[in-house]
Amino acid sequence: MSKLGNLGARLHRGEIGYDFVKNRKIWYGLSILITIVAIAGLAIRGLNMGIEFQGGAVFNTPKNTSVSVSQAEQYAEEASGHDAIVQELGDGSMRIQVAGIDTGAANEIKNTLADDLKIDSEQINAELVGPSWGEQIANKAWQGLGIFMVLVVIYLAIAFEWRMAVAAFVALIHDITITVGIYALVGFEVTPGTVIGLLTILGYSLYDTVVVFDSLKEQTKDLTKQTRWTYSDVANRSINSTLVRSINTTVVALLPVAGLLFIGGGVLGAGMLNDISLSLFVGLAAGAYSSIFIATPLVADLKEREPAMKALKKRVLAKRAQSAAQGGTEVHDEETYADEPEDAAPAVVGPRNQPASRSRGRGRPSGKRR
Repeated sequence: MSKLGNLGARLHRGEIGYDFVKNRKIWYGLSILITIVAIAGLAIRGLNMGIEFQGGAVFNTPKNTSVSVSQAEQYAEEASGHDAIVQELGDGSMRIQVAGIDTGAANEIKNTLADDLKIDSEQINAELVGPSWGEQIANKAWQGLGIFMVLVVIYLAIAFEWRMAVAAFVALIHDITITVGIYALVGFEVTPGTVIGLLTILGYSLYDTVVVFDSLKEQTKDLTKQTRWTYSDVANRSINSTLVRSINTTVVALLPVAGLLFIGGGVLGAGMLNDISLSLFVGLAAGAYSSIFIATPLVADLKEREPAMKALKKRVLAKRAQSAAQGGTEVHDEETYADEPEDAAPAVVGPRNQPASRSRGRGRPSGKRR
């Protein structure tokens, strides 16, 4: 077995682990800081909305145009009177995008560009988008996102419980905010590809979170019937038992997306690849982070506010204190946790508690029993 596979098996058995729940305030603080930066970037710079959302025109020039990108951008701005975005594509052609113009003026701008670029106007392909159509697309995108979030909360509340639904909702908002904030800071265009990427990463983040929640649900059946583990202990074990799996799936998902972003978008200059790959790359990383560091610790926080879980935690801490007073020998009650083997323990940092000796009669003086 590989080292990573062996590590995953030991994490799953609870032999080793990291106490994510205990250090949750650190992750909450880090997430709040990142979110503030994202919101600040969104408020200061705003989103660079593509022509699909605000209307305009896209002019595609033929291959091997002798004009540089900066010159083409200057020509487009002079011809339209608006800011222009010019991208050089991998085949040597150019994509000139001018937003906010009247579609009726597109032909005049096209002819002016052809004269400046010293090419035939028939060789320039123009794609026109009306502002009303762009506004309709933007409204549909927001409606789709809202419906998705509502359905997610309802499903999780039915399949699990409302606390897990709330935690998953917070994690999704966390992922959306960070991804949109990165878009504002980087300055990439927001296109329909961006919306597709956002919905994709929300589904991925939700999937990763549900995997941990399912493990947590199974391990907390009849939890109050024992006094060995608190809800936080079991929640922490659920995270650790699925940790390597989450890391593997995230890395495998990020590799092709990184290829799209850095090679397809950066080297080849494909604009649509930039739009969708950045949202996927940032969202996948944020989704994996939120499912481990935000969603499950938040469930533990909400769950341990219940009177039954408060009483359980009090009993567990009292028994551990009694065990420590007796020299580190763990005191077991007669009831065992039905869903776990007798020698299992929650994954925490540090050595595991050694079970009490089961041998009887050792050290007893020889002789007949009375």
